[in-house]
Amino acid sequence: MAKEATTAAVAATQQNGNGMTTYIANGEEVKLSKEIVRNYLTKGNDKVSDTDIVQFMAVCKYQQLNPFLNEAHLVKFAGSPAQIITSKEAYFKRAEADENYDGYQAGIITVDKNGVIVEREGSFCPKDETLVGGWAFVYRKDRKYPAVARVNLDEYDKKKSTWLSMPKTMIAKIAKVQAFREAFPTKLGALYVSEEVQEREVEDVPFEEVKEKTANSVQFPVQDQEPKPEPKPAPSVEPTAEKEKEEVPF
Repeated sequence: MAKEATTAAVAATQQNGNGMTTYIANGEEVKLSKEIVRNYLTKGNDKVSDTDIVQFMAVCKYQQLNPFLNEAHLVKFAGSPAQIITSKEAYFKRAEADENYDGYQAGIITVDKNGVIVEREGSFCPKDETLVGGWAFVYRKDRKYPAVARVNLDEYDKKKSTWLSMPKTMIAKIAKVQAFREAFPTKLGALYVSEEVQEREVEDVPFEEVKEKTANSVQFPVQDQEPKPEPKPAPSVEPTAEKEKEEVPF
């Protein structure tokens, strides 16, 4: 399903004469080019290929994602394929735009002092309970049963950054996006959040910084100008006998 969505996205992408992909996302015009994506919307420690960038632009257009609002970015680490990373908010927007979306429930999974597993709604965990995972249900009007996700904390906890300070919120987020992806595979099947990227920690970049950089730094090629002819080489002049005589040392 994810491969089919990506193929359809690539087919739907059209670029204008200057290599720019233009589309509307959330009522705003978005313009992307290979230069913009490569310089400002890519993270990781390895270079992305032109094919990766074209697929990224195609998926953003197909899914109506605005990467300048941090809804999506491209990640490439050495030894791993490039991945398109999206924000949790992008999942909610895609779901809420579907007429069959009927809400969700989510929370954390804990073990109490008696060893009993408890599913708590929200992210509150009493001090005498141990956090072990997260859960989420996503409901659709056209389905009898909800999409369900239950995830273990130890599979995603990176033991650093936000996972140290907000483990309950983070594991609940993982459960939410997995349940949303199960509920809406056509719209969300090829999208992942940064917390699901296991190889490295991917830090978010404020979208204001991205917009400022692209506005001030990116120069787009001008196609209407005629190419300037290359200057012709100056004709060689044979030295005169008198000139040669002056240049011969005694």
